[in-house]
Amino acid sequence: MKVLPFKIAKPLNQNLIVQVDESTAFYNQLHQHQELQMSLILKGEGKLITGDSVHRFKPDDFFVIGPNCPHLFQSERTNGMVKMISLFFSRNSFGEHFFDLAEVEDLRPFFDSAKNGFKLISQKETVQKLVCHIPEQDKLTRFTDFLQLIRLLCGAKREALTGFVYPKQIGNRDGQRLQSVFDFVVNSFQNDISLLTVSELAFMTPNAFCRFFKRQTNKTFFQFLIELRLEHACQLLLSSDLPITQIAERSGFNSISNFNRQFKALKGISPTQYARHAP
Repeated sequence: MKVLPFKIAKPLNQNLIVQVDESTAFYNQLHQHQELQMSLILKGEGKLITGDSVHRFKPDDFFVIGPNCPHLFQSERTNGMVKMISLFFSRNSFGEHFFDLAEVEDLRPFFDSAKNGFKLISQKETVQKLVCHIPEQDKLTRFTDFLQLIRLLCGAKREALTGFVYPKQIGNRDGQRLQSVFDFVVNSFQNDISLLTVSELAFMTPNAFCRFFKRQTNKTFFQFLIELRLEHACQLLLSSDLPITQIAERSGFNSISNFNRQFKALKGISPTQYARHAP
């Protein structure tokens, strides 16, 4: 299945779309689709950008991404492979009233929690085993396993990905503007980035761009940029022995005091404490 920016192409005669991505890097273009997406990371590390939020991903992480939420998986540049299993579906994929049936009423809470998307915290091993078997199954077994998966997720502990619900598809013009900005920022966040530079990428004045970005992501551009830099710092804290000053610099912070302040404001602990206690 080929996923295009802000559009998803659906194979014929498939209500539950199962996709296995295995390559040197994940598809890292910003895109959006009406379907819910459930993704299990099997190989690779990097950042998941979900509209207004930035999250780290690593093997065994399981994410649910809500409908219409712009997102991208940006892999770290390594010599290894990345692999992800994803399921795409909507509440109406199996008929407009399927989830209104009394027999599946216990599954309905899933769709409320999925609106904002979430990262799975508990039941990870059980969910992983179930998801890993789905691509190999026939359609009927896939469907029954899928229902069992949703049932597991309803009772599992989870962490919301975003507080902003995207109510509709973003148009192609606005989508291309966001794509240009995100492409630039995810590849240049270690450097100084001015508001003028990103507004010119979107063919807007700085004031118009600020309003546009806030409307599309529910966050200011510089709030988003700081979160992206801090998630990169988190990856370095967990995967390297670099001193804090170098991690701050490699993450785009010119001031160690500003880095420490921003880190504690977002994570609630200092960079040193995070390196000691983060999973």
